[in-house]
Amino acid sequence: MDMETSSQLVKPVPAVNTREVFCRAFPKHVTLIEVGPRDGFQFEEKIVLTALKLEIIMRLVEAGFKHIQVASFVHPGKVPQMADAEILLSALSGIPGIAFSALVLNMAGVERAISSKLAHIEVSISASNRHSLNNTGMSADAALKMGLKMVALSKEHGMHVRAGIQCAFGSGYDEVISEDRIAAMAKDLVTAGADMLCLADTTGMATPLTVHQVLCSVRPVAGNLPIIMHLHDTRGLGLANVMAAMSCGVSHFDTALAGMGGCPFIQGAAGNIATEDTLYLLSSLHIETGLNLSKIAACSRDLEVFFGKCFPGKLYRHCD
Repeated sequence: MDMETSSQLVKPVPAVNTREVFCRAFPKHVTLIEVGPRDGFQFEEKIVLTALKLEIIMRLVEAGFKHIQVASFVHPGKVPQMADAEILLSALSGIPGIAFSALVLNMAGVERAISSKLAHIEVSISASNRHSLNNTGMSADAALKMGLKMVALSKEHGMHVRAGIQCAFGSGYDEVISEDRIAAMAKDLVTAGADMLCLADTTGMATPLTVHQVLCSVRPVAGNLPIIMHLHDTRGLGLANVMAAMSCGVSHFDTALAGMGGCPFIQGAAGNIATEDTLYLLSSLHIETGLNLSKIAACSRDLEVFFGKCFPGKLYRHCD
């Protein structure tokens, strides 16, 4: 066989699209849910007037957000930043096509949401007994029982219910919170009628491995319901955990302007993963979000001036 014939028999090796191979496990579109107006603002001592809240929220809508958590129905004496929840939601009620939501921790919060004719609600309970006692005055078991009633009542009034499990990846206290416990709580919430599940890394203790382990336990009981990841960046693994969750099929993430937020009942808890940093990561992976990074970052810079402080996000200062 001559050299010419031999070369004709060798099949060419197709070029490898490394980006396509790397991104194969990730979703093509991700939904970011902005929680800065709730989780971010309520962590700040300086009161944000309703007018400024409305301005920021409407700028977020202009930036492309379809889901924004804007308030929590909690005791105004404990969280004065949220005292204007009813007024704020009333002002936002005539805006079509946007899911404005509020968080509730007890039945009184659900009743306030019903009175406000809220369409989207998050019922949030803790998997940690210590955290639950500090946050709501109820044990974790009592909070779960109450939470199931809260979900049922919300559904009776036609609300879209997102059920959140706080401390889903650890509490920082001397207690063990197993994946089986998280899965059992998720199953109860799904049975009660939840439309979405949210796994909250309240303490920022999650790692890519524990994200994978918890999601492997929860996904079978979630069925077709979307799972939202609410990640904090306390130990610097927030975006690594986003990657891990996406590789497990998650396509919904809570983020906060410039990495604002935290939990007042968790010592040393840092803010949420920054919206701008997360958006940049997704863009680098060619994952669509429909969001305008520059417009979002402009909101964060204005809030930096208002609060007179720097936030932990990395990109918001550099996005024009």
